[in-house]
Amino acid sequence: MTDRLEPGDEAPDFTLPDADGEPFSLSSLRGRKVFLYFYPAAMTPGCTKESVDFEESLPALAEAGIEVVGVSPDAPAKLTRFRERDGLTFPLLSDQDKTVLKAYGAHGEKKLYGKITVGVIRSTFLIDEEGKIEKAYYNVKATGHVARLRRELGS
Repeated sequence: MTDRLEPGDEAPDFTLPDADGEPFSLSSLRGRKVFLYFYPAAMTPGCTKESVDFEESLPALAEAGIEVVGVSPDAPAKLTRFRERDGLTFPLLSDQDKTVLKAYGAHGEKKLYGKITVGVIRSTFLIDEEGKIEKAYYNVKATGHVARLRRELGS
């Protein structure tokens, strides 16, 4: 079982390539709250739904002082197609070797259609201004997840 992060833990810092292949560091957002979410694969129905929900919520989240960053094991070229196809404007990051996914406990054993598999565990973290985990959500559902986050935050 993968170690999971808990509220109060330091959010592991990282630098990953974005959809344009440019380096993006989590620490560049220090001083702001961040929803960091991990999803299995760009351009699949569930991941598209979740990402579009985050995109549609950006104005309300920005008003609450929260940035959004998505991470998947997809190559930057696929993330570019995903961003352009669905009009996504927040950073999409490529973790092809799954180092960051594993650091956040978002890669490991999971149940898929009743079978145990190894892969990306759909997860979202609210990271505070000092770089600490404020909330950790594992095994989330793509549909309705962003609405639930917004209800909890009152945004």
